[in-house]
Parts: sequence; C-alpha cells; structure tokens
Amino acid sequence: MRAEPQDFGRVLSSMCTEPHPAAREAAERFLATNPGDPGTYETVSELEQQVVDALGTITGVDDPAGYVASGGTEANIQALRVARNVAGGAPNVVAPESVHFSFQKAAGLLDVDLRLAPLDDDYRADVAAVRDLVDDETALVVGVAGTTEYGRVDPIPALGRVAGEVDALLHVDAAWGGFALPFTDREWNFSHAPVDTMTIDPHKLGQAAIPAGGFLARDDALLDALAVDTPYLESTKQATLTGTRSGAGVASAAAAIEELWPDGYREQYERSLANAEWLADALEDCGYDVVDPELPLVSADVPTPEFEALRDAGWKLSRTGDDELRVVCMPHVTREMLEAFVDDVNAVRQQRNVNT
Repeated sequence: MRAEPQDFGRVLSSMCTEPHPAAREAAERFLATNPGDPGTYETVSELEQQVVDALGTITGVDDPAGYVASGGTEANIQALRVARNVAGGAPNVVAPESVHFSFQKAAGLLDVDLRLAPLDDDYRADVAAVRDLVDDETALVVGVAGTTEYGRVDPIPALGRVAGEVDALLHVDAAWGGFALPFTDREWNFSHAPVDTMTIDPHKLGQAAIPAGGFLARDDALLDALAVDTPYLESTKQATLTGTRSGAGVASAAAAIEELWPDGYREQYERSLANAEWLADALEDCGYDVVDPELPLVSADVPTPEFEALRDAGWKLSRTGDDELRVVCMPHVTREMLEAFVDDVNAVRQQRNVNT
C-alpha cells in the first residue's frame, strides 16, 4: 500500500493531534496485545492500571476505577449505562444542548430519554434550566468541561447540587478539556464536585495515539454496575463495552503521560491558549465577531462563501451548529500555521469584497 496518512500542516478542526514520539513508539511495541484479556496480557494490563491511576491524579480522585476506552463516545455510552443500571426502570438523562453528539447515540442505544437544557449567554449549561428538567426519574445529570464547539466549561459544582437534589449521578465529559483544565482555576473535576463518572481522552490533548480514550468512576461499585461474567477468560468479569481492545492505545497513553505530566502538558496548554488568543484577536481585526476563547478553541462568524474558499485553499476547518468557523489550537497547530491561515483569510475576504 502506498497511501500516506494525513499531513497535519493545515489541520485546524481536529481535537486529535500528532502523538508524542514516545507514545508513537509505545503504540507500535504493544500493537499485538489485548488488555481485554488481562490474564494473558499481564504487562499491558498493568500499564492500563497505571494510566487509570494517572488519570485519577489529573482529575482529582484517589484510587479511581476505570479503563482505557476507544474514545469519548464509548466512555459517554458507559456513563449512561452505569446510570441506567444503577437506577433501573426507564430513566431520563439531563444534559446541556452543548453536549457531544455521542449522547444522542448512547440514548438511542440504551432507550434512555435524553433531555437537553438550553445554554446561558456564554454557551454554558443554564443551571436553572437543568433544574427545571430533572425529576424523580432522572438517573444522570451531565456537564461538559471543554465543549466541542466553544471550549466552554459548565458550572460543574452547581450541576452536582442539582443532581443531588434528585438523587441522580453526575457525569462530566472532559474528553477534550481534561488535559488542559488542571492548569486553570476552573472547577471541573472530582475534587471540585460530587462527580461520579468522567470521560477524559489521552488521544486528544494528552498526545497519545488513537485509540486511547478514558472512562473513570469514583469507585469500583459504579464500574461493577457494568460488569458481566467472562467464563472462558482467566479474569472472572469484564466491565468494558468492547471485549478485545487495543494494547497500542493503553501503552501509548502510559508513555505520553509519563513524558508530559505535568510540566509538558502545562507548557503546551499555555502555548495553545496563547495561539488561540492571538487568532481571536487577528480575526477580530479582520472584522469578524469572535467568541472569546476560554480554552484553546476559537469560533468566529466567517460567512459560508469565505469558509468554503478557505477549505478550497487546503485548510481543514469545521463549523459550529450556528455556522461559525471553528478552529481548535491543538499541539500541532503552530503560530506560523495560524499566521499563514490569517493571510489566507485576508486574501479571501479581499477577493470577496472585489467580487461584490
């Protein structure tokens, strides 16, 4: 096969990035291992426990339960499974409108009523609206720590109080933001609120190779709500969604975290946020309305013809649900890339002005 993988030189839309060299090397070494069979693949299973412990350190919980999942979608499905299995019956789940589309998938798979609450004026969950939607059948309240469209952090402690009022579990989706938020003063993790489960993905800002998601639970009892017997394996039960899993992702996550936590992640976050703030200022100077970045993500009201012209120029871009340009300043995104992008933005804008 002569095909070549994606070049990241013009990728501005992805929440994944080039893996750290140590993570890439570890993924290759453990490619043929399966942490879904821990009795046979002891080494990668030990690495998985190291990753879970490290993710607990990052998210403020001692002795967490969990595992390395395929990504945020699987982890979010598992959070809904935990809540449904603990509650029994036909429960509902309340989440903000900014919640990742994986919750739509999870609700459909699990036959759970997903209730979406509107956002406040700063694109965060409106706590009063969430409170209006919960009831005695609510099994789970969801908050997002780093939304995919605007990089916003929901008021997690306040959502935890709402969950407590109806005896529901609290899940935080920090799939993207979890490796940046430790270096901010925002309240988002297990140590800030009564969080029960969390999604946090090493293959995003954690700079591990794909697939390396993370599903965490405050204690083993919540993970036990997912467990099924595994009679033909040396392990007696399994709480993961998939059976066979990639040892490459586990080893890659372990290597990336060992190399980068905490100083490497802090330095990268500071660079990425500085790039996002620079881009936001540059787009405002071009005349666009820009949503101030809270995390390294920029949204701006670039009209569709200009957006399409930028894509035609080779830039990998995406749009929000309200049709704004969306740029994610991942570790591979350099200031030089953004300067070249803004040059093209100006050229496209000038050409459109000439044509009109």
